[in-house]
Amino acid sequence: MNAFSKIDLGEVTRLTQAGKLTEAMALLQGSKLPGTTNDEPNRASQGQAWRAKRSWPTIDMVAPSSPGGAWTASGYATGPTAGGSAPVGKPLGFPDVSTAMQTFRSRVAKQASFSSLGEDLATRGQAPLPVADGARFEERTYSNSAGSRTYKVFIPSNYTGQALPVVMMLHGCTQNPDDFAAGTRMNELAEKETFLVVYPRQPQSANMQKCWNWFKVEDQRRDGGEPSLIAGIALAVIDEFSADPTRVYVAGLSAGGAAAAIMGATHPDLFAAVGVHSGLACGAANDMPSAFAAMNGGGAIRSRGDGPAVPTIVFHGDSDRTVNLVNGDQVIAQARPETTLATAVTHGEAPGGMAYTRTVQSNDAGQDVLEQWVLHGAGHAWSGGSASGSYTDPCGPNASREMMRFFLAHANAKATTRH
Repeated sequence: MNAFSKIDLGEVTRLTQAGKLTEAMALLQGSKLPGTTNDEPNRASQGQAWRAKRSWPTIDMVAPSSPGGAWTASGYATGPTAGGSAPVGKPLGFPDVSTAMQTFRSRVAKQASFSSLGEDLATRGQAPLPVADGARFEERTYSNSAGSRTYKVFIPSNYTGQALPVVMMLHGCTQNPDDFAAGTRMNELAEKETFLVVYPRQPQSANMQKCWNWFKVEDQRRDGGEPSLIAGIALAVIDEFSADPTRVYVAGLSAGGAAAAIMGATHPDLFAAVGVHSGLACGAANDMPSAFAAMNGGGAIRSRGDGPAVPTIVFHGDSDRTVNLVNGDQVIAQARPETTLATAVTHGEAPGGMAYTRTVQSNDAGQDVLEQWVLHGAGHAWSGGSASGSYTDPCGPNASREMMRFFLAHANAKATTRH
């Protein structure tokens, strides 16, 4: 047994996420937490008993009971579990994990003892994603003054040059295009309903955990940073495949969901609708400390500005301890047009047993422009996804299918292919 086996790594993670690097380092070095007294024993020694008395953002997924089972939301481990592997998760929305772990590794001599904390498990041993006969899943590269990104495009088997809709899918931290495609099953839906799916890849060179940098001001602007790269990829796909420029959509999970909200706010002339799963509103944070505040539910709602409102659909679990549920409300509030909307609320239960509340807001023409799904008992995971990908909850309603239903009801009549 090495020295690190007695360290409460859950408490180290909590302190890291709270920005308390001195205290976290003390635990890693086996020291007493600064500021503790004889009346307040070292919290690390109390383990789960102490942790249960407090609340903070953490990994809220339950490990499968058997090899190959699905990772499920905390407190909701029942329901079907499909085959496949899913990694031990790190919080998809946390921007500081890589930075903090780099700091720790540079300051602690025996870094090999806990190096697995910073590993990207999502790609380990991942097999190529299968596609239907005649379909293609191909990689491309796009570059502009902001940098370069690779991306994968799914082309359905019955594509013959017709002007198809385009769906941009922005993965969460530690994920990649193949992993995200497997978990969301969006390619399977595209093959069935005939549309193009595009998966931009966030490299470790841009963020060590491969998170989209939603919390950086420079990546919340139209004419630079990551928004310009994502928009450029969308335009490149439109050009290459003669796609329909009026039916281009963007969706994402966690950090990718926050990036999707940014794309809707910065490029309303490109995207006809937006899907945000377990994400945050554009401008909810502008640096690392405000990112944690926003994820905890303390973020501010930034004005959408002069751009038109983009129809938006939101999915969020009410037991999500990584990104607080209020962030879903804030995404809806930011996307709300300045007109009177009629509201309809329904309650239901997915085939897997998860209950949900669905709120739809419609304009005077009867068109649904805002749709919000609150998933009861769900954590930080793609609802209704496949366990062959990471961060999915197969028990929930099918977010991919519902997003596509919402998307295809909207077209952007003012869309142009040049920006």
